[in-house]
Amino acid sequence: MRALAVGNPADRPLLLVVGCIHGNERAGTEVVRSIRHRAPSRGSIVAVPNLNPDGLAVGTRTNARGVDLNRNFGSGWRPIGAPGDPEHSGARPFSEPETRFARRLIRVLRPDATVWFHQQVEPPLVRAWGHSRTAARAYARIAGAPFSALRWQPGSAPNWQNHRFRKASSFVVELPWGEVADSVVRRNAAALLALVRRLERGA
Repeated sequence: MRALAVGNPADRPLLLVVGCIHGNERAGTEVVRSIRHRAPSRGSIVAVPNLNPDGLAVGTRTNARGVDLNRNFGSGWRPIGAPGDPEHSGARPFSEPETRFARRLIRVLRPDATVWFHQQVEPPLVRAWGHSRTAARAYARIAGAPFSALRWQPGSAPNWQNHRFRKASSFVVELPWGEVADSVVRRNAAALLALVRRLERGA
């Protein structure tokens, strides 16, 4: 796992982007690739192309230990399923090296906003809850995707961030299932850069 800096991470505002957390939902890595050399005029972006390298290698939602990383974070965690089940939450919160890596990175960077890319069968969707809804709605408008206010799943990454960092936004972008069109990648890349500008204005 690695994190890539686009601009100087010391420059604020800072946007964190995670391209892939479920190994069978890799389209967000294309969005990350498209912004690697597009530093914002102010502020910075740190991108984690892939938080689940083992899952991506074999095309599974879970990691190599059969854990759904997006059910393994601390807030609202509860035991779900057994290893290999699509939403198995692990033995305990942050039991997995991938989620501990994410926790450590987020604690160090203290991003002003975080965007987590996923994929779903339905058309694109931006979803958020709580204080993250404002930034998510703005992102959705730019990306040309509908917005939905949905409560967080137990043990999900945005759930933990929204509880742990009350002034920072964290939300999910669901891209369409399968190969994503270049136009969708471009719109989401533009929305990420616009979100940095919006954060810089304090909006």
